[in-house]
Amino acid sequence: MKILSGIGMGIVALFLFSCKTAKPTQSSSTVKTMSPMDSLLQSNDLAGAHVGIAVYDPSAKTYLYQHQSDKYFIPASNTKILSCYVAMKYLGDSLLGLRYVDKGNGTIEIEPTGDPSFLHPDFPNQPVYDFLKKQKTILLTHQNWKAKGWGMGWSWDDYESDYMAQRSMMPIYGNLVQFKKGAKPTASPAYFQQLLSVDPTINGANYTIRRTIGANQFSAIPAKTAFTGDDIPFYTDDTNILPQLLRDTLKTVVTPVDFKVDRWPDVVKIYSQPIDSMLKIMMHRSDNFFAEQCLLMAGNELLAEMNTAKLIDTILKTNFKDLPQKPKWVDGSGLSRYNLFSPADLITVLDKLRNEFAWNRISTIFASGGNGTLGSYYKNSPGKIYAKTGTLSNNVALSGYLITQKGKTLLFSVLVSNHTGNVGNIRKSVEQFLNNVMANQ
Repeated sequence: MKILSGIGMGIVALFLFSCKTAKPTQSSSTVKTMSPMDSLLQSNDLAGAHVGIAVYDPSAKTYLYQHQSDKYFIPASNTKILSCYVAMKYLGDSLLGLRYVDKGNGTIEIEPTGDPSFLHPDFPNQPVYDFLKKQKTILLTHQNWKAKGWGMGWSWDDYESDYMAQRSMMPIYGNLVQFKKGAKPTASPAYFQQLLSVDPTINGANYTIRRTIGANQFSAIPAKTAFTGDDIPFYTDDTNILPQLLRDTLKTVVTPVDFKVDRWPDVVKIYSQPIDSMLKIMMHRSDNFFAEQCLLMAGNELLAEMNTAKLIDTILKTNFKDLPQKPKWVDGSGLSRYNLFSPADLITVLDKLRNEFAWNRISTIFASGGNGTLGSYYKNSPGKIYAKTGTLSNNVALSGYLITQKGKTLLFSVLVSNHTGNVGNIRKSVEQFLNNVMANQ
């Protein structure tokens, strides 16, 4: 019995050992590796957010990555990609600064064009100013102006912020008042000094400056900290402000008139700046004001009036009629939360830019790694990514071009809406995803 018992125990042990060794194991070849896109989508800061991703290979005409690429998202400043296309398409190689008719005896009739560079600190060369200051009398028409200072859906409580300078038919000084620090604040242009009231209870340099909404009334009021300077938009819907500023700046007679300048045959044009110099600032700095004026200028050339809504409607029915999802597009800058684009829409516009304009222009106008609004990201990828950022509260966007390790040019768009995470972490997660794409394509 002991012998049988030993044999039985050996059989049982052999059976158990064979069961243990027969258990399947996961080899490294069978472990499913998470894709770069899945890694991005599962990042903690995107939990609960809506995310749209599109990475497109134009040479193969195929999408390499897609996630909700046909859904609508708030594009924020990615809207500027469309404005950039419109400007490159319709504004020529130089900004049209002015149309005028010489009436003789030092009198001219002028038609503003919406050029944002007039007396703007970014542009030291000022041919329009040099011409106007020589005139005795300027007749200023406003018949081609069909817009308002604010865009549809802009956040009105940001009206004092320099990134929300108001639109106008003839911008001057960037439509901003610069207040400099001192025992008493000083305004530039100096015209606005008379519109600044100073609270007598101000203690030394501890003050701030506010503007009344809907008026050009500025006030220096007490604050807990010292004033260090500020740029505040002036109210352009005041129809008197432009002629008053022109008179004060040019030291000449400026008279508003109601007629429309006849564009033929006596009209003369004055050009101000190379257009790419303005577009580069617009895309690198994400300048909302320049983007808005681009659409107004294009409307003036195409439709003979500065009318953002009408211009957008025209572009959607012509140049952008083939966008895969018809966007909701209301402004040039992306300040409005009414804008809604899909990642596939932005891919289509990026492809149009690449097909219709020289790459050296695009790569100059768009910011690359470590530059512009990409200054803190893609520092190891200069010349490998050219893109436009976009940021509004709870919304992050990035769209543009990738140059891969194998030399391919890819188009991409990553749009995030309704996130509650950390913006910096989200941008780093997107950076990791795009770096992976560049390294492996």
